[in-house]
Amino acid sequence: MADPATYRPAPGEIPTDPGVYRFRDAERRVVYVGKAKSLRPRLSSYFQDISNLHPRTQQMVTTASSVEWTVVGTEVEALALEYSWIKEFDPRFNVKYRDDKSYPWLAVTVGEEFPRVTVMRGAQRKGVRYFGPYGHAWAIRDTVDTLLRVFPMRSCSAGVFRRSAAIGRPCLLGDIGKCAAPCVGRVSPDQHRAIVNDFLAFMGGQTAGFTKRIEAKMLEASEREEYELAAKLRDDLGALQRVLEKQTVVLGDGTDADVLGFVDDPLEIAVQIFSVRGGRIRGQRGWVAEKADEAEFPELVQRALMTLYQDANASAVPREVLVPTMPADAATVTELLSERRGGPVTIRVPQRGDKRALMQTVEQNAKQSLMRHKMKRSSDLTARSLALEEIQAALDLETAPLRIECYDISNLGATETVASMVVFEDGLPRKSEYRRFTIRNEGQSDVAAMHEVITRRFTALLKSREELGDGSGDDGRGIDPETGKPKRFAYTPALVVVDGGPPQVAAAHAAMQALGIADVALVGLAKRLEEVWLPDDDDPVILPRTSEGLYLLQRLRDEAHRFAIGHHRGRRSKTMIESVLDPVAGLGPTRRKALLKTFGSVKKLRAATAEEIATVPGIGAATAQSIVQALAAGEAAPAVNTATGEIMED
Repeated sequence: MADPATYRPAPGEIPTDPGVYRFRDAERRVVYVGKAKSLRPRLSSYFQDISNLHPRTQQMVTTASSVEWTVVGTEVEALALEYSWIKEFDPRFNVKYRDDKSYPWLAVTVGEEFPRVTVMRGAQRKGVRYFGPYGHAWAIRDTVDTLLRVFPMRSCSAGVFRRSAAIGRPCLLGDIGKCAAPCVGRVSPDQHRAIVNDFLAFMGGQTAGFTKRIEAKMLEASEREEYELAAKLRDDLGALQRVLEKQTVVLGDGTDADVLGFVDDPLEIAVQIFSVRGGRIRGQRGWVAEKADEAEFPELVQRALMTLYQDANASAVPREVLVPTMPADAATVTELLSERRGGPVTIRVPQRGDKRALMQTVEQNAKQSLMRHKMKRSSDLTARSLALEEIQAALDLETAPLRIECYDISNLGATETVASMVVFEDGLPRKSEYRRFTIRNEGQSDVAAMHEVITRRFTALLKSREELGDGSGDDGRGIDPETGKPKRFAYTPALVVVDGGPPQVAAAHAAMQALGIADVALVGLAKRLEEVWLPDDDDPVILPRTSEGLYLLQRLRDEAHRFAIGHHRGRRSKTMIESVLDPVAGLGPTRRKALLKTFGSVKKLRAATAEEIATVPGIGAATAQSIVQALAAGEAAPAVNTATGEIMED
């Protein structure tokens, strides 16, 4: 535990300009990021009598061992940089709102020549118009399937589109009237774009004009005794009405707004967001976060807004944002959101009427979300803590193993051997630090492969320690002093788990001893009886079948196995493509890699036409025809691994 006085900046050293500051711990990890209108008074407040600080602030300043700052020109720049660094460094003492899950969006790829409607998740991309988010992907598909009969735009993938264009025949949706079939030229790009614009207008809330127009056309067709057309228009009108019935009108003035509701307690805060477009609720999502510092409620509102919009494109930022309390730097946040949207944005607190009633509904949803989270989190926290304590007691460790690494080997006979490393911290997967290995010495046993993997992993750890063990205040744990990010394989695990029994444990132990690694515990988990083996012990450690510690070790082992199998399958697909394409002259590694990236497997490559293969960069028409012929010739005789004699299936 550091004394803040040991790293307090000298008087007058801190500038009075706007800026962003970072606290780092002894291992150079960023533990807190903040911003200030004036850096000097803000940073000085951290170095007062520690007893006057909030308990969480006390913990932060005693965990940190240094502080640094960056001066910027304006408060808007400081706000943008602060949240950029929070996202980049993931500081442990910053409140970080995170999605409960990955929400699906209805997306239209307006940047393409023939835009496509589809379901997308994750970060929003340029050239795509988003609607939502929705609670379930099936809700999007149901809505799209209903609307395609009225707005028959493209919904197929790029591969299906190219295949239909190559054979001159549309897919099933084109045949049943749910696609205008631009792939075969039934409509021009401009005509298809007009259909897409109508779809976007309808989804954007301009619904009344479409229903009135279709109703008028239906009546006109009926008067002309064109009853088949009238029946189709009647069904189209019904389709639009079914979609509208699912989207309740909550704001009669047709407002585009995001409504945020908050509920908090001394430890956590929950936020729910309703996305209202054209007066109708188009999407809902929510986050729950721990309060890692003493931030007041207006500051928490500001952080939620920045989390919500920091990666959003212009179309995702509404004209109006309704909040229960104005954010801490309301003018700065408003200016930043207006820049992001490319137009004016208003942030306000509703006082009465429909908007106030909707705010109360959103807050009620936030309350329910926090209650569900607490019920789930309490059991999860208890189970994880108990698991780590049981492992600590069973293995006689000095402290609970907060970071555990697990290794598994996967192979096909004696070739294409791969390994995986998965990481759990505090009993939860840390997927950003998962690693894959390709075994260099082919033909060796699983035991020898385990020795190689452990050697490579801890050799990299020792190298990181040497690079940063320069007496600069860093203890050599592998943190890059320039960025504060961990280098590859830089963190020292508290416990290493290998998939296997005494032979695998002995191999891993020998590798660690050869490198002088004596501060890391090692065990093996044997599948047959789920026995835990320690190095040089004749008898295993038997954990009860109901043990939370055993369950955590099983999760680690299964996750390592899954990760290794995924890597192995990718390697096998590459080997198969190389095998079946050997007869094709002039097809080198680069073009084979491009084929694998485009089609993914031999099965999909065999199903492709010469024209589709010719679209791959570097593959000409003549080469594509040679590939088709080679695949046809190899289809009768399955690919065989030359080293093992095994048939390699797709």
